[in-house]
Amino acid sequence: MRIAALCALIAGLICTAAAAKAPFTFEAMMRLARIDGPQLSPDGKLVAFTAQIVDLPNNTKATQIYVVPIDGGTPQRLTNDGTVNTGPRWSPDSKRIYFISNRSNGSQVWSMNADGTGALAITNVPTGAEGVTVSPDGKLILFTSDVYPSCQSVNANPGVAYDASCNKARLEEDAAGKMHARVYTELLYRHWTEYQGKRRKHILIQSSDLTGGQPRDLTPGNVNTPPFSLGGPEPYAFSPDSIDVTYVANTDADPASSTNSDLFSVAAAGGRARRITTNPGADEGPVYSPDGKYLAYRTQVRGGYESDQWRLAVLDLQAGTMSTLTDSLDRWVESYTWSPDSQRIFFTIDDRGTTPLLMIPVGGGPIRTIAQGPTSVGSVQFTKDDKAMIYTEQSGSKPVEINKATSKGGSGIPLTHLNDAVLNDCQLTPLEKISVDGADGAKVESFIVKPPGFDPANQYPVLFAIHGGPQGDWGESWSYRWNAQVLAAAGYVVVMPNPHGSIGYGQSFTDAVNGDWGGRAYNDIMATVDYVSNLPYIDKDRMVAAGASYGGYMIDWILGHTDRFKALVSHAGVFDLRSEALTTEELWFPKWEFQGMPWENPALYEKWSPSSYIKNFKTPTLVTHGELDYRVPIGQGQQLFTALQGMKVPSKLIQFPDEGHWILKPQNSQYWYATVIAWLNQYTRPLGGDGKRAPGK
Repeated sequence: MRIAALCALIAGLICTAAAAKAPFTFEAMMRLARIDGPQLSPDGKLVAFTAQIVDLPNNTKATQIYVVPIDGGTPQRLTNDGTVNTGPRWSPDSKRIYFISNRSNGSQVWSMNADGTGALAITNVPTGAEGVTVSPDGKLILFTSDVYPSCQSVNANPGVAYDASCNKARLEEDAAGKMHARVYTELLYRHWTEYQGKRRKHILIQSSDLTGGQPRDLTPGNVNTPPFSLGGPEPYAFSPDSIDVTYVANTDADPASSTNSDLFSVAAAGGRARRITTNPGADEGPVYSPDGKYLAYRTQVRGGYESDQWRLAVLDLQAGTMSTLTDSLDRWVESYTWSPDSQRIFFTIDDRGTTPLLMIPVGGGPIRTIAQGPTSVGSVQFTKDDKAMIYTEQSGSKPVEINKATSKGGSGIPLTHLNDAVLNDCQLTPLEKISVDGADGAKVESFIVKPPGFDPANQYPVLFAIHGGPQGDWGESWSYRWNAQVLAAAGYVVVMPNPHGSIGYGQSFTDAVNGDWGGRAYNDIMATVDYVSNLPYIDKDRMVAAGASYGGYMIDWILGHTDRFKALVSHAGVFDLRSEALTTEELWFPKWEFQGMPWENPALYEKWSPSSYIKNFKTPTLVTHGELDYRVPIGQGQQLFTALQGMKVPSKLIQFPDEGHWILKPQNSQYWYATVIAWLNQYTRPLGGDGKRAPGK
């Protein structure tokens, strides 16, 4: 790639709308097209992508596939049938697109011409299909399906035929059954929003046309392969010669306590799988170099710690040697892609709330920054002639769009404009950054979003938003669940601190929250509160705070340790550490964070559990929770509400029967935002003599 010409790219497309424009409300946010998954065609002419469109009155979110020319033009919508059309993947000749659709017979693999015509169902799998990948020679496809392992022989080898009739019969039998007891004899028996049933996620392979017969199972057995992954690189890939498949699996006997996923290789024709990594931590995201000599992936060193530093690793397939390329870089590697000549790897990292693009030679050496600014870059792909690159870009004031950069240099060129009308109608405020002295002398950064029409001569209420994790962060990325622009449009100065535990500030800063949940991080947040409360445009008598997951934990902790806030909002917050550890699903998390289970380290659980400080509760608190949340089970919110009511603290509990850890359905989300803002307004906007609420003065 012409590196010098790329170094000036991606300056950031931050909206600087005039004050006369409308505030960015929840309803405006629901008008945005949620762009995702761009895929550059092999001939470098088109980019396929998905856009999810919300229909708020009908409470639906339909996802359709579009293409846009890489040289610019109006995106063309290709799909109309079905409500879920996702994961577009090109055939090697760029003539057809393979994708997942629910238009008929459940979720299946379909293909269509590059202009959307000639749609054909490629799979007919009773257990459904997800996550299609096309082989480099175009003859095969990979996809996953939740199958019944009992439909295979106990000693089945990879490549065994998928038994469609048996799987269909088992589905019908389960649907017709009148007894619905769940029986378990081992962990992991539920995850996120689903209970483990009789089915397991397997990787299937079949011909890419309609002549290849039934699919074959490349990962038979009782293990879920690939393991659950929240984002991150794809979990399986074809070798460039289409002969082998590399995939991710966690084969440990105790999956509830293990993060030890490894890479396995199996012949596309079937045969015994071969483990190719033995690292005790997680390995994931295999990506072959175009010349087939190397396999890139990301890896964690420490087993059992899901928030260990993600490093970029390369396996030399000829020499059989592995090297980690980013040991000198104290940041998490997120996404990565090869240069067309297989000599360099371009990758993104988390860095102080931004996601820049970097480059390193395959043999190691100096790391170069290719693009950096107040944005987050992702989905980087190059044309085969090395003259152009596509990528996604987003920030805290602009949702995801697809851009193009060329070797001629200059700023990135937007390829998608699906959201221009909404963004041009509304005022979105660029994020600002502040820094305070936090625990252990560390510099603790926060992002600030000011309300529309901000006047420094006025004094505004302030909302402190606490992120989850605790190994997470706030920064230049767009969110639909906790959108700072919507909250600021309600009249608040929104402050988003990144205390100890946050990612993007070095691994030791991240590790500092381990076994110290209410310690350094709380001190960092309160130091930020001290600083912000003294800003001239802040009304320190109208401060509120809200958070979810670990952020909800911190709200619960604040309840027992300070009364500086007028009101609080705790969503899916951890309230009682002991019961949380015994009811959550991923046990590696509490085991690492609190150095064992409650019976192994009771003092630490007692010390950092908000439930230990109920007698100090005074601040009015709104509690919200999804009943399908198995990460932080509903009992945590219910216990908090019971404690608040028992202490006669003004409080309200809202449960969402059809939501998990996040509130995702459009009308539920609308209600959640409206209720949260109304709750905060109740304690920050007292009625004036004219009967009207003071918006910010």
